[in-house]
Amino acid sequence: MVTAAIAIGSNLGPRLEHLRVAVERLSLVLGDLRVSRFSETAPHDVPAPQPCFLNGAAVGTTTLPARQLLHELMAIERERGRERPYRGAPRTLDLDLVLFGGEVIVESDLIVPHPRFRRRLFVLEPLSEIAPGLTDPVTGRTVAELLAQLRQETSTPPR
Repeated sequence: MVTAAIAIGSNLGPRLEHLRVAVERLSLVLGDLRVSRFSETAPHDVPAPQPCFLNGAAVGTTTLPARQLLHELMAIERERGRERPYRGAPRTLDLDLVLFGGEVIVESDLIVPHPRFRRRLFVLEPLSEIAPGLTDPVTGRTVAELLAQLRQETSTPPR
């Protein structure tokens, strides 16, 4: 069994419904599923103005290999109408594999830990809510430590 952390977001259509369906589908793929609260956040690292996101996180256990889990996440996205016309496009559903146990994977279409999660409050805050002790295998820091560091760097008070 491996513990996997997934970032969840939506900024198109019925956002809350997209997230609820995603959680329902994730419960079929991940055991012992824990899900954070959802928070509205401003778009970050996108090429043009976009609607706000609803973001959250989920953590659960799996026996699937990382690549197969990624395929499951992408299938859930497609079920909710996810299109990828360009990088950073608005999306009905975004499911990012953030952590996969203590594994570090660097392949052309799969990078774990997610390469930008350490710089994203909208990932670290909900992840810290449900799994503050998960460890980033690259830095050796826990999610809670990464969040505290990022808040200090950006002078962002806790929500």
